[in-house]
Amino acid sequence: MQPYRLYWIESPERVKAVAELCVGQKAAKTASALVVAVADIGSLRSTAELQAAWMRQAGFPAEKIHDYERTARIGRVLFMPGPLNLFAGFKWMLFRMLNVLKTMGMPPLTRRTIFKWAGKSTALACQNLMIAAEVLGLNTCPMEGFDGRRLLQYLGLSRKHHEIVMVIAIGKKSADYVEQPQWRRPLETTVTVL
Repeated sequence: MQPYRLYWIESPERVKAVAELCVGQKAAKTASALVVAVADIGSLRSTAELQAAWMRQAGFPAEKIHDYERTARIGRVLFMPGPLNLFAGFKWMLFRMLNVLKTMGMPPLTRRTIFKWAGKSTALACQNLMIAAEVLGLNTCPMEGFDGRRLLQYLGLSRKHHEIVMVIAIGKKSADYVEQPQWRRPLETTVTVL
């Protein structure tokens, strides 16, 4: 469903403004461009409509398109928390009862868990962006330190449908940049082989 938006900030004035909202971090202030990665749960309906239109244009059989549209409608109902998350409790009970009968995952039920789901997809998109940038010879730095409320306002986004996951600084390291030594946890403390 690609529940994210990436805002590419490249004009010097806008980079400076966003860097200030990233609490003045050096990576933000010295970047050639910044990417603000936003989890966007308001895009689910339009994404489904765009995919169905693409399927029609690509010549998918009518039955496949109908199945996709039905699945997308069911998904929107499952992901709808309702006012004050009122539907979440009902859906939780329903899925817990179904889980007694069969092995299944629990869909995101509340606005918070829907943002958590969208945040994971957003983080994966960021990882792909950062790897692609490195392949092109650019350097990246993901940042979680920022004023989320003001950055959402700066981008003209609403807290109802959007949550900033990270800001990524992109550019080339200066020739005088000195890499600081970094410690990493030993492999056996992070990987368990079963």
